[in-house]
Formats: sequence, structure tokens, C-alpha cells
Amino acid sequence: MDRERITSRLLAALAGLALAAQPVAAQASSSDAAITSLNEKLLVVAIPITVLVEAVLIYTVFKYKDQDEAKPTRENRRLEITWTIATAAVLLFVGISASITMADDSVITPDDPEISADTEEQVNVTAYRYGWTFSYPEYNVTTDATQQPLYLAKGQPTYFSLTTEDWLHAFHAPSLGLKHDAVPGKVAWMKTTATQTGTYQGYCAEYCGTGHSGMMFEVQVVEDRQAMLDEISAICEETTNKSWNAQEETCEWNPDGNSSSSMSGTDAGDDTASVVASSVDASAGSLAARAA
Repeated sequence: MDRERITSRLLAALAGLALAAQPVAAQASSSDAAITSLNEKLLVVAIPITVLVEAVLIYTVFKYKDQDEAKPTRENRRLEITWTIATAAVLLFVGISASITMADDSVITPDDPEISADTEEQVNVTAYRYGWTFSYPEYNVTTDATQQPLYLAKGQPTYFSLTTEDWLHAFHAPSLGLKHDAVPGKVAWMKTTATQTGTYQGYCAEYCGTGHSGMMFEVQVVEDRQAMLDEISAICEETTNKSWNAQEETCEWNPDGNSSSSMSGTDAGDDTASVVASSVDASAGSLAARAA
């Protein structure tokens, strides 16, 4: 009787400890939070079952270790019904919990999602041997992982379209809960919402050749969308023959090097007319000089 009390109290204590356990640090994204939540639920179920099975095993070993011959057991329908129902309940719990988590589009994102330009961001990720390019189609900016990190805004839902230029790669940012294969000829989608600012390491998780170990990238989560726009606009301004249009929030072709954000349509037209007129006058002067 004492053994049964000790065992039951131990199981109750371990179950309570598992229920009270909290993650050491807050999750960095909605994807990571969903996956961690599922793992914690499964842990709550797994710990008591593991302890119970091991306790029964140890008890049986020590109780019957001195018997030379095994004795037949008697039928116990109540026990059989109990463990059958308990097993079914555990499997049902695991199945429902996993299904709820996988239904979250931050864990499994459907193909060709409908993206709202007003409330959501999109980044096109392209893998190649041996690196990554990040394209922000809404802002007309493309960067390489060897030069710039992947910028995300905290609290802003972001979709990633993942492709590859050559062969199989895998996009993996563990701290953000993001991982997906990049398969040639296919477009894969991921979605997450970053919840903690900071710099997070990413890498290719599929062996792709001699340069695989160097296929790294960083994800920079900034405070808000405006901070992300500041970073992207700075990249645009550093690009040759490009300038940032702050009104349209896009990077535009500007071979003259004039900032389109400070130019109105009229000013731009007047500038163009002046350039054309100057060219005509210069040509006329050159012809006159040659005739003379």
C-alpha cells in the first residue's frame, strides 16, 4: 500500500511539474510558439506515462527476480479495459493537438496564399549554390545573403515564397521555427509573425555540395514596419542608378542619381525638358563650330 501511495504521489508531482513548466525564453515568432506549445502538451502526457512504465518495470524485476519459473497470469478484464481506454485517450489527445497545430498557417502554409499588401509582407527567397537572395517585391529591392540580412518587422505577418535555381536546398531558421525544402521547379510557401526583435541565424539544412557548410544567412527582426522600410530604403539608395521613392514606398530606376522622393512629377518633367534642350543647344553649337 505504501508503495502505491509513493508511486501515485510521484506521478502527480511530475505531472504538476510538467504542467507548471514554462519556456526559458519567449518564442521569437508565431511559428516557434505554435510548435513549442505542441511539444509542451506532448511532454505533459509523455512524462507520467514514462514514469509509470518504468516504475512498473522496476517493481516487476525486483519482485520476481528470484523465481525460477514464470507463473501464468490470471485474466483481468478490468485492467485490460482500463489500459485500452487510456491508450485510446492518449492517442486521441495527441492526434487532436497535432491537428490543431498543423492547421495553423504559421506551421503549414497553403500554396498560393492570398496576401494583403496593407497588413502583410512578402519576401521571395531564392536558394542557389551556395547562397541565398531575398527579394521584397512590394518595394522592388533584392539583396544577397552575403551582403545583407533578411529583414522582418516585429508583429508584421510575413509570407515567404521559396524557390531554388539549381537543386535541392532547405531554408532553416531554427529560432523562428521556420524550415522548408526548396525543390527545383516548385514554389513552397511559409508564413510567420516575428514577436521578438534581434538577429537570428539561418542556414541550408539539406546537403547540397562542397559549399553547403557556408550557405548561411541572418534574419534581422526590427521594431516595426517603419524601421524595416528605413533599412530597405538605405539598401536602395546604395544601389547604382536607383533611388527611393518615399511617397510610393518603392525603389525606382533613376540613372541621373536624383532622389525621386524629393522630386515631384512637374519637377521631373522640367528637369527632363532642360536636359533635352541643353543637348540640342550643345549639338547645334558643335555643328556651327565645325561649319566655321
